[in-house]
Amino acid sequence: MAGRNGGRVGISYVEFEDDAGILRRYRKHVNGRGLVATTAKVDATAFVDPTAYVDPGAEVQRGATLSHGAWVEQDAIVAENATIGVNARVGRGAVVGRFAVVGPYAAVGAGARVQNGARVPREATVPEGAEHRASGDDLRRLGLAA
Repeated sequence: MAGRNGGRVGISYVEFEDDAGILRRYRKHVNGRGLVATTAKVDATAFVDPTAYVDPGAEVQRGATLSHGAWVEQDAIVAENATIGVNARVGRGAVVGRFAVVGPYAAVGAGARVQNGARVPREATVPEGAEHRASGDDLRRLGLAA
């Protein structure tokens, strides 16, 4: 791949072996330099902190933010303008809705759902397969409730 000045531009890859012994390849995201699996989809407008990870098959949509140490596991979805807090984890196949916030050190279990605009408090856990609903305060923050 040629750069603007005609020189070579390398793509930065990092490889990890997972618990099953499978070698996984990650690249640095253009906005924040966090590590994104080569089979994950992360919008260029999303911010991925240099210490954050996005696993294979996951999707991070437009305007989302992955903070320091955030981890989005395999096949999970972080919808547009959602925020994943410091050292928070989104489990395998989980969905975090638009404008939702997963607080610092919180965890969203595998297959769980966080509704659009909902806030998961600091250090809270959304159990596997559960749904975390938006409160009246969450909706008022977004201008969606009276």
